[in-house]
Amino acid sequence: MQCPRCLPQAGTSWSRIQGPKLGGREIMRMLLSPSSAPGARSSFILGRMLHPAGRLCSKTSPLRSFARYQGGFQESASQPSSTRPGQMALRNVASSDAIQKHRKSLSDWFSHQPNEERQFGPSFSLDTIHVDPVIRESSLEEILKPSPDLTILNQLQSPCSRTIGLQNLFDADACGQQVKNVVLYGTVGTGKSTLIKKMVVDWCHGRLPRFELVIPFSCEDLSQSNVPISLRRLITKKYLHLKEVVPLLGSANLKVLVILNSMEQLNLDFRLSGTELCCDPNEAVPPSAIVVNLLRKYLLPEASIIVTTRPSAVRRIPSKYVGRYAEICGFSNTNLQKQYFQMRLSQPGCDGSGSSSNSDERDNLVEMLSRNLERHNQIAAACFLPSYCWLVCTTLHFLYFTKSVPPSQTLTGIYTSFLRLNFSGEILDSTDPTNVSMMKYVAKTVGKLAHEGVMSRRTCFSDEDLQKCFEVEMKTEGELNLLNVFRTDVFRFFLTPCVQPGKEHTFVFTIPAMQEYLAALYVVLGEKKTLAQRVGKEVSEVISKVSEDVTLVLSIVSKVLPLRILPLLFGLLKMFPRFFNRLSGKDRDTIAHTMAVEMFKEEDYFNDDVLDQINSSILGVEGPLHHPDEASDDEVFELFPIFMGGLLSRRNRALLEQLGCSIKNLAAFEIANAMKKTMIRNSRKWLPPSELMDYLVFLHEFQNERFTAEAIRSLRAINLSSIKMTPLKCSILASVMGTTSHEVEELNLSSCHLDVSSLRTLFLVLLRCQKLHLQLNSLGPEACREIRDLLLHDKCVVSTLRLSDNPVTEQGAKYLAEAIAGNRSLTHLSLLHTSLGNQGVEVITQHLAQNQHLKELDVGYNSVTDEAALGLVEVAKRHATLKEVHLYFNDISEEGKRALHALRRDRDGVQVLVFLTVGTDVSDYWAFILSVVKKNLPNWDRERVQQHLSLLLQDLECSRRQTGNPWKKAKFLRVENEVKKMLVKIQQGTL
Repeated sequence: MQCPRCLPQAGTSWSRIQGPKLGGREIMRMLLSPSSAPGARSSFILGRMLHPAGRLCSKTSPLRSFARYQGGFQESASQPSSTRPGQMALRNVASSDAIQKHRKSLSDWFSHQPNEERQFGPSFSLDTIHVDPVIRESSLEEILKPSPDLTILNQLQSPCSRTIGLQNLFDADACGQQVKNVVLYGTVGTGKSTLIKKMVVDWCHGRLPRFELVIPFSCEDLSQSNVPISLRRLITKKYLHLKEVVPLLGSANLKVLVILNSMEQLNLDFRLSGTELCCDPNEAVPPSAIVVNLLRKYLLPEASIIVTTRPSAVRRIPSKYVGRYAEICGFSNTNLQKQYFQMRLSQPGCDGSGSSSNSDERDNLVEMLSRNLERHNQIAAACFLPSYCWLVCTTLHFLYFTKSVPPSQTLTGIYTSFLRLNFSGEILDSTDPTNVSMMKYVAKTVGKLAHEGVMSRRTCFSDEDLQKCFEVEMKTEGELNLLNVFRTDVFRFFLTPCVQPGKEHTFVFTIPAMQEYLAALYVVLGEKKTLAQRVGKEVSEVISKVSEDVTLVLSIVSKVLPLRILPLLFGLLKMFPRFFNRLSGKDRDTIAHTMAVEMFKEEDYFNDDVLDQINSSILGVEGPLHHPDEASDDEVFELFPIFMGGLLSRRNRALLEQLGCSIKNLAAFEIANAMKKTMIRNSRKWLPPSELMDYLVFLHEFQNERFTAEAIRSLRAINLSSIKMTPLKCSILASVMGTTSHEVEELNLSSCHLDVSSLRTLFLVLLRCQKLHLQLNSLGPEACREIRDLLLHDKCVVSTLRLSDNPVTEQGAKYLAEAIAGNRSLTHLSLLHTSLGNQGVEVITQHLAQNQHLKELDVGYNSVTDEAALGLVEVAKRHATLKEVHLYFNDISEEGKRALHALRRDRDGVQVLVFLTVGTDVSDYWAFILSVVKKNLPNWDRERVQQHLSLLLQDLECSRRQTGNPWKKAKFLRVENEVKKMLVKIQQGTL
């Protein structure tokens, strides 16, 4: 049978195609003669003559049917133009109730979003966020080129030529023939399934007028059964609404599109000896035979067919049955990536609240992401796959818009769901009898490469590295075939050429975190085993199933051990049958040890926490980039142990089970027990804030409340200062700390960018903290209202509260004054540099008498003048427990200083810290006051600090002149020198 594209036009006269016109005898002779003509052609005509749907009649000649098949499946130009009454009825089919119900049913099904999409809210649908990928017209010659070596993939995909729109796939080909069969192929992640879903949804909404009926089939669904079924029964079984339309499908006047998605799931045999011809829609044959005959155009010859498949399976369809090959090239254009991000991240409700309060933040994210793409760096290379665009948006949503407590998603869960969406339990090659899970194959091969990179602190891999990991165990023809399928269909999904200058001939993982995820999967699945452990596992499993079946044991163990030591092995097996079971369990101890060691690896200390690292890998680093000649920083792999913990959570194990990667409950339990002691012991050591945040993320990803509770009880002091506590991090802290109810001695959240929502998220955690550091944040009056509720709570144990360098203002002071009056636990309160002013201090003074527990109050650097300061000290003198009042760096006059000095003589035990001097002596708190200045100088007004230091210096010189004690003079000189040094450094800008 010739390729339809190379045949003459359908309108060409029969004499030019076949010679002289044939009579009835010639036709019958041709049908019955065993000539050398293609069997499919004569069988096709015979089937059309004998079958009721294609029998000859006065209005349809055999020559017309033959011309339709030969001429690109088009009707002959000699067809009469008159319209039969039946044709008018067919024209009404497209508007019938059955078709409308079919549209409604398809729209509901194909518009249905998976659980992974529901986190973005109801506004995310194919109609609002879809961007068509680039589609390039291809040819069989390009597809059948020899499989390229891995070195061929050292260049980014060049801009596609011969692009074609989705709506033009069925346009006439270069020979002018109408295309009926289209093969749409692309590697994993290029968006084949999404494109088909969008195509169906468009037809349901009337945006695909070329076709009056669309019938989509999932080849994965069809592959689940080999029970014979007729085409009509298959259609009505899947789409009950089409029951009355099915008898009309064979008509040339009904424009039908049949969609066959994921054809690689079916084993199609186009040989006549393998799949018989069938043109009867009522004849029951296996589903694969229906697909073959549809593509042969022997069944429903007038229907248009679009097939989607992976590149390795394209050659399963003979080229003579294909009118056009089209390759999905993804978002090879950066502008398409930007358009996708703009549409997805700017959707209303992206933050989960549906409000516009975070619109500025969303716009800022889009802008930063666009700038990063414009740099033509690795993120642009990764996002050529639409799947990774989805992963980027999902990760940003997770990092910025997670509002719930605890978070509804984990980082490991995002990556596991991402792989499930793309692989969905697919096998690597449906023709391979082993039915190897695609994800299992990836975990063994790519996971091994990823793990070796993590262990050697490398992210770039050479051709030799790839050959070592992928081809070292090639022993059989089947294994080599699996490798070829992987390289053709899946390789670019995980590895891509490096775009960093000087490393163009190396490969990196498409997204940096993917390397750590696959390395963790490789370890947790137990692929990293010694030879003895592999033998132990195989033998113990056999023993548990078949007792002492020596033949089966031999067949398994011989794969990994030389035959000469088998007698010794079986001798040991008879004497120590339980030894191998214990040996196979040691890999769980190894996994636990690896997790604990990597979690507390000291060379990773003082790096940004992992959530910030992921954020910078997506949005880029603001500021100047590293020069290509400069040595790059050491690679950080802190996500590796976190992913290992996350993969052991119940939810992720359930998803991995769907991908063919099984982690048993017992294995997870034993790993947790093995690492419990080590993790708890190491967590008691001092950890930098970023590492402590990583530890909290690990516990949250692990999703094991009992384990987390035991680990958290050992944390008595939590220092997260200078960590940018985003809503997600606050949720993680609240979630992890919520597993226990023990009191925390100290929680340091200074310089953490906290706001009102952060306090609300952490409310239950703050209640249990004795010392609470909240200085250097953005806590204004509204936040003070939350703090008031916190201090007035009957379970509050806060004894020390530091709110210095927050914009509390007078309004916030009112809320804090109410808290001071009613609180029963607070003993130390710092309101240093909180813009209280005189009125704020006066409000606090009015409520101070009602407090019975406060011991120290710091209202320094608040522009307080004489009257407010004197009023506060007067009340403090009468307070039952107040011992110290800090008033330094306020606008107190000389008269005020003398009045306060007089009060100090008769202070009744209250110490008022205003100066660096106490009469003719140096204050015991001079070092404390100067240390406060040094600590807060980056956030204070330098000119005002200089003025105050100058006044303090004058006070020191005056007091030194008044004393005659040489020891006191020396002490004054020492403090004066410290103040002078500080002034000089401030003026020079070195402090």
